[in-house]
Amino acid sequence: MRNFSEDHSDLALNTATLGHLMEGCGAGWSPERIIDACAERGFGAIAWWRREIGKRGFEIGERTRSAGLEVSGLCRAPFLVGPLTPGGRQEVIDDFKLAIEIASDLGARCLTVCAGGVIEGSHSITESLKEVTSIVADMAQYAESSGVRLAVEPLHPVYGASRSCLVTVRDAVNMCEDIAHPFVTIAVDVYHVWWDISLASELKRAGADRIAGYHLCDWLADTNDVLLDRGMMGDGVADLKAIRQAVENAGYSGYCEVEVFSVNNWWKRDPSEVLDVCVERFRTVC
Repeated sequence: MRNFSEDHSDLALNTATLGHLMEGCGAGWSPERIIDACAERGFGAIAWWRREIGKRGFEIGERTRSAGLEVSGLCRAPFLVGPLTPGGRQEVIDDFKLAIEIASDLGARCLTVCAGGVIEGSHSITESLKEVTSIVADMAQYAESSGVRLAVEPLHPVYGASRSCLVTVRDAVNMCEDIAHPFVTIAVDVYHVWWDISLASELKRAGADRIAGYHLCDWLADTNDVLLDRGMMGDGVADLKAIRQAVENAGYSGYCEVEVFSVNNWWKRDPSEVLDVCVERFRTVC
């Protein structure tokens, strides 16, 4: 297992950790300021959110790399099914293509894909997952032609109804196997998988080629909001070292991306402090 105690160059920042996925949250740092702050602290990469990129994909991607950083990913494709989609299937496809194009402009290693919840009126996770699989399969060739891997991310089961009918790594790997396209992979997020005792075996089944991202945070024992009250690494109950061991045993050697949704704690702090804590926790508890 990699030793991060003295070298944290595999650390990446997901800008959600600074509140940048939601309007009016965080300190509102510009992409340029984030890039400079991460470079100063020795981060290796940044994962951006679409709302802060707009039409500046090429520019921000080049600015990121000129500072010695990589773009580890883009969040995210639209929800594909369920109550939070941007519309019908064609609207979903159109927005999915736009997300791929933005990721390509950035030079991002992957695009995160969240399935979306159970199709309204279906009462069926199985049927919802079939539709998700169909949409991802339809987008795989477009993603390949754009040079962007799709990283399908299973979410915690608490989100099954509204945000993700895909709730286990097992089902994510099954989806990859069903689609059988090299640009369809998975993302592993501590927040969503820490509880899963089959995680290690399912990650081995996935293998290195099908793991495109690894996201860090923690699950607070007394969480107040399952969406917006994530913990910083070391503040919760997740066995961070064991989870990383499982990910690396499966062959993953990429960036470890800190993604902390924390509307009432970390998003209210000075971003400089947040970034400093990310580095310290990464080197000591991850």
